[in-house]
Amino acid sequence: MIYYLLYELLYMHFRDKEWYLVKALNVFQYVTFRTAYATITALLISLFFGGTLIDKLKRWNIGQQIREEGPKEHMIKSGTPTMGGVLIVGSVLISTLLWAKLSSVYAWTAMVATLLFAAIGFIDDYAKMAKKRSLGLTGRQKLLAQLLIAVGLWAVLFTSTKFLGGTGYSWNFSIPFFKQTADPFGKSFIGPYIYLLLIIVVLLGSSNAVNLTDGLDGLAISVTFIAMTALTGFTYLSSDARWAGYLELTHRPEAAELTVFCGAMAGASLGFLWYNAPPAQVFMGDVGSLAIGGAMGTVAVLTKQEFMLLMVGGVFVIEAMSVMLQVSVFKMTRRTTGTGRRLFKMTPLHHHFEMQDWKESKIVFRFLILAILFALLSLSTLKLR
Repeated sequence: MIYYLLYELLYMHFRDKEWYLVKALNVFQYVTFRTAYATITALLISLFFGGTLIDKLKRWNIGQQIREEGPKEHMIKSGTPTMGGVLIVGSVLISTLLWAKLSSVYAWTAMVATLLFAAIGFIDDYAKMAKKRSLGLTGRQKLLAQLLIAVGLWAVLFTSTKFLGGTGYSWNFSIPFFKQTADPFGKSFIGPYIYLLLIIVVLLGSSNAVNLTDGLDGLAISVTFIAMTALTGFTYLSSDARWAGYLELTHRPEAAELTVFCGAMAGASLGFLWYNAPPAQVFMGDVGSLAIGGAMGTVAVLTKQEFMLLMVGGVFVIEAMSVMLQVSVFKMTRRTTGTGRRLFKMTPLHHHFEMQDWKESKIVFRFLILAILFALLSLSTLKLR
C-alpha cells in the first residue's frame, strides 16, 4: 500500500519535476529498502500491541494448559496467556500489505497460506481452552487440514503455470552442491504430480516441526528469527537475475516480494520475543507455531529452497526427528522384546535435556547457537555449487 501511494502515485506522477522530496521516493521501488522497513514495521507493531494483547488474553482467561506427563517445572507456567501467535501473524500480514507490491501472486500466496495454518492452530488452541486440557484437535484432524492447504498451494502453482506457460512455476527439485539442478527443465525435473508429494512433505513437516519445538520460553521464536533471516537472504538472491545466475540458483523473479514477507516475519519474531523471553509473559500457541512453520514451508517451495530448508531450520528438524526416533524405537522394541524402550528420556529433544537437569535458559541459548550455526552453514552453500 505504501509502495503504491509513494512510488506509483506520487513519484511516477511527479518524477519529471525537479523536486528533491519527490525524487527521494524513487527508493521505494527497491525490494531491499521495503524489506528493511517491513521488518521494522512488524517489529514495532508487535512491541506496541503486545502488552494490550496480553492483558486481553488474561481478561478472557486464555491460559496455557500444561501436559501432566511433562517436566514438573512447567507446572508453574499453567495459566500463562497463550494464543499470542495472533500477534505474530497480524504483524506479518499488516507489514506485508503495507510494504509489498500487492500485484505479487507469490506474496498473496504466502499470506493466505500463513493465515490458513494459523486458522488450524487457532481452532486447536480454542478447543484446548474449551476442554481445559492440553489436547485440542486430534493429530489426524490437523494433518488433514494441513494436507488440504498443501494441495491448495500446489493447485495455485499448477494453475498459474498452465496459464503462464513457460514463465510459470518450474517443477525441478533444486539440490545444493549440484548446479545442474538449478535448470528448470534439467536433470532434477520431476513434473507437477510428483512435486505435489514434495510440497505435502515440506509443508506438513515444517509446520509440525515448529509446533514441536515450541515448548520452552523463547525457544521456537528465537530460532524462527534466525531461520527467517536466512530465508530472507535466499529469497532475495533467487529473485535477482544477477545473483541467481552467479550463484547457480533457480531464478524466481516472482519471488521478489516474498523478501518483504520474510523480513516482516523476522521483525515480528523479534517483537514477540520481547514478551516471550524467559520468563514468558505469553506463549504463541499452535496459532503461532503452525503459522510460522507453514510460512517457512511455503516460502521454501515458492523459492525452490525445499532442500535448503532442512539446513536453515536445522533445529526444527532435530526436534521433529527426536520425536520420530522415539516413537520408532519404542514400537520396535515393544514388538521384539515386549517392553518398549525409549531412546530419550522425553521428547521433543529439549525436554530430554530438561530431564537431565539443564536449566531452561541454557537449553534455549544452546539451541539458538545451533540455529545460528545452521543458518551460517546454509548460506555458505551458496558458493559450493
